[in-house]
Amino acid sequence: MGAAGLAGLAVAGCASPTVPAVSFYAAGETARTGPAQHCDVLIEECSVDPEAVAELRVPPGYPLQVSVPGEVGDAPWQVTFRYREDGEEVEARSPVFPPGERQAYTLRLPDDAAQLETVEIQEFSAVLVEDPEGGVGFITRGTWVLSVDDR
Repeated sequence: MGAAGLAGLAVAGCASPTVPAVSFYAAGETARTGPAQHCDVLIEECSVDPEAVAELRVPPGYPLQVSVPGEVGDAPWQVTFRYREDGEEVEARSPVFPPGERQAYTLRLPDDAAQLETVEIQEFSAVLVEDPEGGVGFITRGTWVLSVDDR
């Protein structure tokens, strides 16, 4: 093997790990994005990409389907979202999905006239923190953001 072939192997062996992407689907269209923030398992090294925001049109009355890769689905994760209903902004969240339980979630708003505005997928880490009330919580390891086009 020539020097060029060995150099190619050396570069391939040093490639940085890929970051997981999340897919969103609604009304016949799909959007996919990498994480806006992603950390290693122990939350020691993190990267931030403020440009990593998917955009998708989600008309009122349509569900939004979310698909996460195995790496995310193998950790606790949840969907947080904001929508408008009767002129009021409402913030809500899905349950926290246990590790390995699922890799997809369908978000349906409580009223077909409500307009979804933004969605964030949160992957939790293995690092636990104590909350002020004496309980225990997880630190967010990664976030994926969808901005809804409501035209």
